[in-house]
Order: sequence, then structure tokens, then C-alpha cells
Amino acid sequence: MSIAIVTDSTSDLTPEHLASLGITSVPLYVLLGGQLYQDGVQLGARQLVEQVRAGNAMPSTSQPSPAEFAQAYARALEQADEVLSLHLSGQLSGTVGSARLAAQDFGDRVTVVDSRTVTLGLGLQVVRATELVQAGQSAAQVVQTLERVSSQADLRFTVDTLDFLRLNGRIGGASALLGGLLNIKPLLVVRGGRVEAGGRVRGQKKALADLVEHVRRYVSEHGGARVAFLATVGGEEDRAAVRAELSGLDWGGQVRDMGDHEIGAVVTAHAGPGAVGVALEPLSA
Repeated sequence: MSIAIVTDSTSDLTPEHLASLGITSVPLYVLLGGQLYQDGVQLGARQLVEQVRAGNAMPSTSQPSPAEFAQAYARALEQADEVLSLHLSGQLSGTVGSARLAAQDFGDRVTVVDSRTVTLGLGLQVVRATELVQAGQSAAQVVQTLERVSSQADLRFTVDTLDFLRLNGRIGGASALLGGLLNIKPLLVVRGGRVEAGGRVRGQKKALADLVEHVRRYVSEHGGARVAFLATVGGEEDRAAVRAELSGLDWGGQVRDMGDHEIGAVVTAHAGPGAVGVALEPLSA
């Protein structure tokens, strides 16, 4: 049986990458200055940051409607027997809830998965799901494999400021990092579907060193890894610096390079400009 994969715009995979894999992406929304924009369609991350810096109100975000998911599923099922729909953590957004409501109209032909992560954490799951489907796994088998892999996956990042997370109510256990001393950089992780505190260090240089060491430790503990490097607008140089420090890893062997990625408008609305991080998964399923 053929399986189509649907995700949402917070996977932060480029439209070109999604198209090459045959994946449908349903956009979330950004509310900014009284206007509602589709993530990546009507508003990009750079435009968002420019508007915020120009003095517009802080952005907020919202999930797609069940009707939008139903439309995506109906189109996908014109070409496939089943749909596997993977989305950002239900503890960060109502997106997976909208998807599940829509799926009720399609019986057992649509399976909705809460990735319990976001941005390239979700993106890596989407890529792996595509590989598993191409290898002949059923939807149920793919879900089981993703659950096993995601339990060992990791998303770690540092942000320039916690203001965006705090104002949008997505700070979770990272609230312990609020306040503090000048030039303290928070280290954040997505754990159990929530944004949690991963520690804090003084200065950006130490924050980047933490990311580098975290990747090395993860690769060592798991015998290899898939690694994606990510940044919001303004974090590109720091992302490159982290990658450069990891040039000695066994790329193409023990470590699979999943690329450099720009975080989209929805996640940028919460992380703010200048964020940089790494998404990690075990090398094999």
C-alpha cells in the first residue's frame, strides 16, 4: 500500500526539499501587527524579524484549522492509500489536535503522529519517515520506528533572549533561566515535547562551545548520529562556527550531515533572532 506523508511548516525543511521527497506541508500562521500570515507562504522569517525590529507588535502564532488538514489529506489520498501525518509537539501547539480532528473523517486511512519536538527535530523525523516508507515499512511500522528513534533524539539550542519565548508562553521549564546576570546565555532543550532549561553559561562563545561538546558527546554515546544545524535570522555565523568546530567528526561515516537550515517564521516568533542549535538523531533506526 502506498503512503503519503504530510507535515506542517515547523519542520523547517525547505519547499524544494519537501517537493523532492513528495511531502505535503500545511502552514501554521503568524499574527503580526493585526495581520494573519501563512508561515513561509505569506511571511518569511526575515520579513518577520524586519517588522519586529521596525517596531511592530510582538508576533504570536496559531495552528491550521481541521478543514485545512482535511483538504490536504483528501488531496494526498487521491494518489496514495494512506496518509502519515507528522507534526510539532502537542505541548507547544494545537496543530496536532487540529490534524487529529480532521483525520476522524478518513477512518484508518490517516495516522497522526505527535513528534514531541519541533523545527529540525520534526524535520529529521519527516525525512526518516520518508526513507522508511520507501523501504517498504507500513504506517504502523513507521510509527513504531519513529517512537524508538525519537526517544533518543535531541534538540538543543541557545537563544539571544528569552523574551520571545516568555511573551508567547512557550518557555516551559526554561522559566528557571529568566532574569540572572548580564551576558548570561540560556541553553535550552526540547524534552518530552516541552522547552526545558539545559543550563546557562556566560557569553556566546561558551554557549556555542556547549553545543559543540553536546554533539560530540551524543555521537560518542550513540555510536553515530544524524546532525542538522539550525539558526534563526542573525544566527548564521554562529551556526557556521559550530559546524567548523565539528569538522573532525567522521562525516559520511559515523555521522550523517543533514544540512544547515534556517528556522522559519513560526519558530522564529518564539525563539527570536540570533538563535542557533543542533538537532540530533541516532544514525540507524
